[in-house]
Amino acid sequence: MRKILTMLAVALTTISFTSIAQTVTGKITGTVIDGSTKTIEAATITLLNATDSAVVKLSVADKTGKYEFEGIPEGKYLVAISAIGHTKGYSELVEISSTNNSVNLKTIELVPQAKSLSAVVITTKKPLIEQKIDRMVVNVDAAVTNVGTSALEVLEKSPGITVDKDGKISLKGKPGVQVFIDGRPSYLSGADLANYLQSLSSSQLDQIEIMTNPPAKYEASGNSGIINIKTKKTKQFGYSGSISSTISQARYTRLNESVTFNYRKNKVNVFSSLGYNKRNSYQNLDIQRKFIEAGTKDIKSHFDQESRIRETGESFYGKLGMDYSISKKTTLGVVLNGFYNPGIFSNTSDVLISDPNKNLLSQTLASTSNDKKWKNFSTNLNFRHVFDSTGKELTADVDYLVYSSRNSQDLINAYYDDKGIPTMKADTLFGNLPQDINIMTAKMDYLHPLKKGAKFEAGIKTSFVKTDNNAIYDSLNYGVRVRDIGRSNYFIYEENVNAAYVNYSKPLSKKVFAQFGLRLENTNAKGNQVTTGEEFNRNYTQLFPTAYFQYKANEKNNFGLNYGRRINRPDYEDLNPFIMFLDKYTFQQGNPNLRPQFSHNVELSHTYKGFLTTTLNYTRTTDIINQVIEQNVDKNESFIKKSNIAKQRQYGIAISAGGEITKWWSGNVYVNGYNNSYEGIINGDFVKISATTAQFNISNQFKFAKTWGAELSGYANTGGIEGVFQIRGFGMMNLGISKQILKGKGSLRFNVRDVLYSQKIKGNIKYSNVDAAFQQQRDSRQFSLGFNYRFSKGKANGQKRRTGGASEEQNRVKSGN
Repeated sequence: MRKILTMLAVALTTISFTSIAQTVTGKITGTVIDGSTKTIEAATITLLNATDSAVVKLSVADKTGKYEFEGIPEGKYLVAISAIGHTKGYSELVEISSTNNSVNLKTIELVPQAKSLSAVVITTKKPLIEQKIDRMVVNVDAAVTNVGTSALEVLEKSPGITVDKDGKISLKGKPGVQVFIDGRPSYLSGADLANYLQSLSSSQLDQIEIMTNPPAKYEASGNSGIINIKTKKTKQFGYSGSISSTISQARYTRLNESVTFNYRKNKVNVFSSLGYNKRNSYQNLDIQRKFIEAGTKDIKSHFDQESRIRETGESFYGKLGMDYSISKKTTLGVVLNGFYNPGIFSNTSDVLISDPNKNLLSQTLASTSNDKKWKNFSTNLNFRHVFDSTGKELTADVDYLVYSSRNSQDLINAYYDDKGIPTMKADTLFGNLPQDINIMTAKMDYLHPLKKGAKFEAGIKTSFVKTDNNAIYDSLNYGVRVRDIGRSNYFIYEENVNAAYVNYSKPLSKKVFAQFGLRLENTNAKGNQVTTGEEFNRNYTQLFPTAYFQYKANEKNNFGLNYGRRINRPDYEDLNPFIMFLDKYTFQQGNPNLRPQFSHNVELSHTYKGFLTTTLNYTRTTDIINQVIEQNVDKNESFIKKSNIAKQRQYGIAISAGGEITKWWSGNVYVNGYNNSYEGIINGDFVKISATTAQFNISNQFKFAKTWGAELSGYANTGGIEGVFQIRGFGMMNLGISKQILKGKGSLRFNVRDVLYSQKIKGNIKYSNVDAAFQQQRDSRQFSLGFNYRFSKGKANGQKRRTGGASEEQNRVKSGN
């Protein structure tokens, strides 16, 4: 593997130096000033093709107002210049030829409109949904009903995204989605990712990017694609910031508060944010099980459980970063992130066990309490060098992350007969479940634009992960704590992933565009169960090709076809065989024998007039990782674990449409229908399950006068399957209203989420000797009132902030469950 990476690195270096040595065709230079003959710094310079006004290249004026374009092929061009507070300016027509390959344009003078951003408030409104070539974009602030919600709740109402009863995320009916924050993986997964997203306020979010088939530049991990959550940030010189506060009332009160501040001057850019979130929620979970003899299939007992769950907690989040421009073409940056999420999870369960004729035999009252503390600190160092105005650039990132979790669990069980008389002494189990995760990644990417609109990209990456989990359980025996050897476990997992990719895109004709990518990933994993002395080693190397084609038939019709192969590695904690209890009879256990799953994804899309998009998709997955239930009939115990249960096949169709209906009303509609089929051996029996599901997502935005807005939105899912679980239909409706205040710098928003209190999840599971049903109801209806204030003074800056290079690893960490 080292030889492969070395050869790729040498190839990248050779390409870089070769590109630098190439002879440019032509060069265009110039200067921009304002009406008082002062130079304008950081003005946006756009080179346009004179024949069709197509954008050829973009640049930014330096502090003296000068700009230049290099590597310009022969042809006729115009230069357009824009700057905050000025009218747009244009150059005269200019031609590059073999006899005139260097042109210095006349100075362009822009007419001032306003002195600074503090003197004018820009209130342009983004659409809720934007359909782009390789992704769908959700603008969070465009929806009034997003105020006072968490990032998880914003995802829940986004097109194509489903959040199940445990807070786990699926995209277009497929699990295994990877969640990124500002282009960096969250390093969380499963219920722990859900907990983190619940602690992240919607007021900190800017956009949600949904990519069902990401290009080779992104990690191959993620069966169903990538969701990138972009937080708010500024691009202007001077200072700017925002203050946000929201109070929400459901059964219990919740709070969301955040503040951001950014300052940029000369070569230094400093950005920061702080957030606080107070959680207070409940859920009711009822489970009915039939314990069936594996051989005879006769019912041995009935099990009815009512669990009442309460969760309280706080979240403290902070980010501090700085970019330093060494020169016009080179930038260094550092970003520090951290959070602290303490919380308490408590559950009381009433368990009734009956004979096959449903005559009550016994009752168990169980009480569980988890005192959780989850901490994180991460550091990102980044580098960016732009070789010239043609767009050639080299970027590099180094990330180091530390997660630390402390979970103290107490479980008390009291036993009674059918008449409510105690039958034995209550037992108590204490659990101490610390977890430490260390992650280090390094990556380098090179971008090289070629002639005739072609583009070459390449990069390498390596990551090192170590997880340390020492689960210690003690039983209380006549007032004395005694170590429970059978439940305790010490597990260490180490993983190294090395990757390299190449990507090439080019217009094949005026109507056809193609992009091809290939990513190589080498994985080396080692697991050590210190308690038992068992170890495992896994080493494998895989190739992940991607291909994209676009055909522009005419001005109204665009077609697209793409293919990608992807991998979904087991979450770190799912490999750890320690036990997490809901009560004495229901618990969750890891599986160190999990293997990665692989999928092939194909999509065919058509876009009509830019507002109506129809997509056909097909996915085939092998060794799919999913939850299964195993039972101990004699003890009435059920435990959930992840397993490579089967192969999955999915085909579906998605239709999205959106735009302005009238001057005061705009809307978006998303419909997704798909059929999922699972087939494989589960608990020793052959199982085949299939179902067709439809998802509906509708949002209506209304504008009243100049400062009032409103929203009516909702979503609904028909019945379907999630692995071996059959889920009934559910949905919700949301209402909201907003008012701009303080001359447009502030806003007040009020919304009601889940107006009809309809987000109630019901389902069942039936295969082999497993027969169970469940009903879950969360604290989903809430009333929220939010205030936001924005302040700024300065002028716009077009530089793009680095987002870091840590990739798929963060999605596989579980935090704070």
